[in-house]
Amino acid sequence: MNTELELAETIRQACMEAAKEGFMHASMSGLCAEGAMEAAISAIQSLDVEQLIEKNEI
Repeated sequence: MNTELELAETIRQACMEAAKEGFMHASMSGLCAEGAMEAAISAIQSLDVEQLIEKNEI
């Protein structure tokens, strides 16, 4: 079983990946930097935290 610290790190990594992907897709779609940042934040907000917890068995 993973510790709470490992779970926090998993969630942090998932947030970073979601933000990078959201920003990249928005930038490629022609959004300005501000719009791309909003897309990155939206990607983080749409993460399924419950699913991440279940995958880590905590």
